[in-house]
Amino acid sequence: MNSYYLWTIGCQMNTADSERLGAALEQMGIEPVEKAADADIIVLNSCVVRQGAEDKVVNNLAWMAPLKKDQPERIVALMGCMVGPKSDDLARRFPYVDVFMRPQQFEPLLEMVGDRLGIDWEGCVGPLTPNRPDVTCHVPIIHGCDLMCTFCIIPYRRGRQVSRPIPEVALEVETLASRGVKEVTLLGQTVDAYGYDLPDTPNLADLFTRLNDIDGIERIRFLTSHPKFMTQEIIQAVADLPKVCEHINLPVQAGDDSILSEMRRQYSRAEYVELVGRIREAMPEVALNTDIIVGFPGETEEQFQQTLDLLSELRLDKVHCAAYSTRPGTIASRTMNDAVPEAEKTSRRQRVDRLQEEIQTEINARLVGRYEEILVEGRQRGKWQGRTRSHKLVFFEDEASHQGELVTVKIERSSPWSLQGSLAVEAKLLNPRGDD
Repeated sequence: MNSYYLWTIGCQMNTADSERLGAALEQMGIEPVEKAADADIIVLNSCVVRQGAEDKVVNNLAWMAPLKKDQPERIVALMGCMVGPKSDDLARRFPYVDVFMRPQQFEPLLEMVGDRLGIDWEGCVGPLTPNRPDVTCHVPIIHGCDLMCTFCIIPYRRGRQVSRPIPEVALEVETLASRGVKEVTLLGQTVDAYGYDLPDTPNLADLFTRLNDIDGIERIRFLTSHPKFMTQEIIQAVADLPKVCEHINLPVQAGDDSILSEMRRQYSRAEYVELVGRIREAMPEVALNTDIIVGFPGETEEQFQQTLDLLSELRLDKVHCAAYSTRPGTIASRTMNDAVPEAEKTSRRQRVDRLQEEIQTEINARLVGRYEEILVEGRQRGKWQGRTRSHKLVFFEDEASHQGELVTVKIERSSPWSLQGSLAVEAKLLNPRGDD
């Protein structure tokens, strides 16, 4: 037993969990392989935030069945948000799965592997920092969520909010920097609620301040924020600290107050608009992203139009739009009738997407002719690719190697989804933070 394959679907938290499980397995002497069929251990890290994600997991689990039959000693594991407090039903549906693990719960698999190898896994496994991280890396700082939005299954699967102490996070980021990481993204279901559960109640601004001083780290990002916890102190820290990128993901979910109330989002449309205004006042060139759910139970055409009007008014940099999907066990699934037809949900999602494409076309076109600082993440189809501080994807051509470098690129062409440019011959980076 010397190889593993890890398949991940879902959010950045799942990606981070997979990276940490991989680090643990490698500390036990088990190496990754590129094909599931070549692996002694197959792990599927699952997502159930929407039905489509769950269907993808189920399809891949079915594909694993013959691999298990051909090699019975192979370990097949299911982890992530598909696994709840009780796994009896999953065990009946997928009898060939050897072990089930909830999010961040790695011990059952590590114990099984340790037994197979005849070793004490706890004696082998230390800090779960990725061994071979990319230029950018995710760092979970808060697990779980104390909010109970009616549509969301996450609190039932990831549990209540638990923040990691600042010294622990700082040590992990310092380790990542020593391994070549230039950018970290701090993760949490409600990342701006960080620290409320810790002694002395440090906040996200305090953590930013500590991490900003770490040598080798060039950029700090964070997601996902909740409007309820986005304080002026956090906003000002993002504006003032040079390594914290002026890029904020701030889900609104809907533009109608009645729908927001039914979702239990704990803010009104006017409060969200006011918050966006304060963020933009502190950082005029901030990039703001949001999430939208269309077709929530009871949503009328008039209420949906309120969402379109809000997006037209705010003109945000990016919108992640999804059709409402009933998640068994949530408050909405138990108390609300999912009566909006699927065809109407699809139509509304498409209308949001069309509007946002127009907005992104306009926003990105303004960047043509500007010089932007790019952190180069790799190559794709013969071009270098990286992102601006505002997280816009940029491609440029050059024969030299720029992996992991901060370079200056003159933006020459734009589309709704990316930017094209050329490497600046001279250092002509102008106002990377948008200051006058």
